[in-house]
Amino acid sequence: MSVNRLLRVGSVAVVSLGVLALSACGSDPEPSGSSSPSGSSSSSTGAAECPQGTLNAEGSSAQKNAIEEVISKYNEDCADVTVNYNPTGSGAGIKQFNASQVDFAGSDSALKTVGADGAVSEADAAAKRCAGNPALNLPMVIGPVAIAYNVDGLSKLILDGPTAAKIFQGTVKTWNAPEIAKLNPGVTLPSAQIAVFFRSDESGTTENFSNYLAAAGGGAWTGKPAKKWTGTGAGKEKSAGVAEGVKSTKNSITYVEWSYAVDNKLGVAQVDTGAGPVELSADSAGKALAAAKPAGTGSDLALKLDYATKAPGAYPIILVTYEVACSKGLPAEKTALVKSFLSYFASTAGQASLTELNYAPLPEETRTKVDAAIQAIS
Repeated sequence: MSVNRLLRVGSVAVVSLGVLALSACGSDPEPSGSSSPSGSSSSSTGAAECPQGTLNAEGSSAQKNAIEEVISKYNEDCADVTVNYNPTGSGAGIKQFNASQVDFAGSDSALKTVGADGAVSEADAAAKRCAGNPALNLPMVIGPVAIAYNVDGLSKLILDGPTAAKIFQGTVKTWNAPEIAKLNPGVTLPSAQIAVFFRSDESGTTENFSNYLAAAGGGAWTGKPAKKWTGTGAGKEKSAGVAEGVKSTKNSITYVEWSYAVDNKLGVAQVDTGAGPVELSADSAGKALAAAKPAGTGSDLALKLDYATKAPGAYPIILVTYEVACSKGLPAEKTALVKSFLSYFASTAGQASLTELNYAPLPEETRTKVDAAIQAIS
């Protein structure tokens, strides 16, 4: 069965299982029923009144393929809006947003509420940028993180948290190491050195993956989860960079958003969580999303993911890309543009366009909450 077919089938599981993740997120206003770019309730694909102008955004490269597709679909209705998205990475996107250089940001982790070493937190800096109003974390794109590899003759690979942590920490150095061989009985593993690639830019994908290594690694991962990589390997910029690095290098491995692994025809490891090996699919990612807990309040829809979940059939390494936007405080013309575009992004039509790109659509319960939060922006 193809990956796209799995996504179409698996999205049903995401919808049915993911509803639990945001059921306790507060008493947000009821969604407007809008799924048109203008924020009207006329239809799921047409625009009643589109604004005019230019919208600039920056951040997560994991959602690059998704947001570019949504921009294309959005412009079929709203041709007089120019949406520019620069996929420089989550860290750069947040910095540019807080510096008032872009109108919204894409980030694979929610704004930090505590600053490092006494510095101003991301959330506080964002509130200042929003004229004293909170910035919202709006989950928009579900992108599982693949442990992607390129080893001749190795069509199936199983890893668990401790072994993955040792590989990316640099303490397991060869493909035929006992830790890997034990998880893959009967498989011929080469004695070659493992070439590890990591994101050299500040990345929410890095933060999500290192969160997994810290939670499931059994102490083998010694670094603190962060947007900046602290493990071993050779650095490449952005998701496209690490995917290309593995594609062009034999006996290599990386962590990368699933769609990039598929696009580059890389092997994708199954992950043993303690409940048996789990293959990455929309269904298995949906089961992990169901274990997420609300971390925000009201219209702030940040989630706390359970990277150490042992739920049967749950693939534990997932990321949620948030669009970070001001709840209030932008000029009226920019507010109209942000609401128009993000309303379409969160619409049933906007989300449906992502399935063919190896992303999972938002669960309906989540989608309606995101829509409600967007409609409340003023």
